[in-house]
Amino acid sequence: MSLGKGAIAVLAIVLACGGAGTRSVALGQDVPIPWSEMEKFFAPPEQYKGRLGDYRSLMTFDDGTLVKTQQDWPRRREEILKYWHRVMGPWPALVETPRVKYLEKEHVENFTRHRVQVEFAPDRFASTQYLLVPDGRGPFPAVLVTWYNSGDSAGLSEKARGNVDFGHQLAKRGFVTLCIGGETGEISQENARPSEKETGIQPLSCLAYAAANCYNALAKMPEVDPQRIGVVGLSFGGKWAMFASCLYDKFACAVWIDPGIVWNEKDPNANYWEKWYLGYEFGQPADKQRRPGVPQEDNPRTGAYRRLVAEGRDLHELHALMAPRPFLVSGGAQDRPEHWTALNHSIALNEFLGHTGRVAMTMRDGHTPTIESNAQVYAFLEHFLKGR
Repeated sequence: MSLGKGAIAVLAIVLACGGAGTRSVALGQDVPIPWSEMEKFFAPPEQYKGRLGDYRSLMTFDDGTLVKTQQDWPRRREEILKYWHRVMGPWPALVETPRVKYLEKEHVENFTRHRVQVEFAPDRFASTQYLLVPDGRGPFPAVLVTWYNSGDSAGLSEKARGNVDFGHQLAKRGFVTLCIGGETGEISQENARPSEKETGIQPLSCLAYAAANCYNALAKMPEVDPQRIGVVGLSFGGKWAMFASCLYDKFACAVWIDPGIVWNEKDPNANYWEKWYLGYEFGQPADKQRRPGVPQEDNPRTGAYRRLVAEGRDLHELHALMAPRPFLVSGGAQDRPEHWTALNHSIALNEFLGHTGRVAMTMRDGHTPTIESNAQVYAFLEHFLKGR
């Protein structure tokens, strides 16, 4: 079960940075966006305002009683969190102080890029990760970047420059960034399991567990302010960032770039049903796992995904675990305006808890990020990790 064989096909890195609304500047050039321009993305279009769709209510306990006061919410939140962990496989204890091995370094532009190995599970170290530390005196805000390979996000790939090099771009803006990869040899869903005994943890939850340990590693670094650590990822990395930030509440904020924020079997790329995400069937050999592809009668749902769908659970419940922490959905091919009906549940929850301006979604044409959509990502992270 290799992530590289299944999930990499979801996205080919394309250098065409067109799309509606994109500003006509050179690839990778800074395009600062004032916060006044970002504020409009915290409200749904008029046709979706207040619409909640057919999603299960967040404000009803599993026994049918209602969440009536703000004091009821922590208990309801814990109920949602325990349910998802029970279905996907509960995490073992986190690594409280993960070890970091510094291998080599180079000074680039206005930051230092370290090649490191971080203990992302007990006694498990990735072959390659990159830690980017800005010049100057910290502590700095920090961002964990989840992607297929750490070199792209750290700025080591020319084809990724100005496109998916989120760690590189954020380091230039004064963030410490830890770039982690989800390919074999880095952090795959197989080697993210803390031990052979934890075979019942779904692959995507294993990756979220690894990301939580990487948060702990960042939080212990003297260069980092532990109260100002966010997470960002695109596509597969967006799924990874979403599950990590929702399941681990120490991330201060999150950006999920076109991961597919709801179940959607009409879209083959919103593929949580695959065995490398939530569809792994434990107790079955590799040749008995479901074939890749949208669930069909002859290739049905499996694993945790089957149970979640059967019991009427959707990803809006995970979104709710963020409240009142802010998050941005950078929508594209997978996340469309109609997905506001799911986000409206989190907006209503935040308002119930006394908070506004915590849930945002931007929109572009196509899955590949544009210069403008990335500028929106950076503006969001700068506002919530630097502005407060």
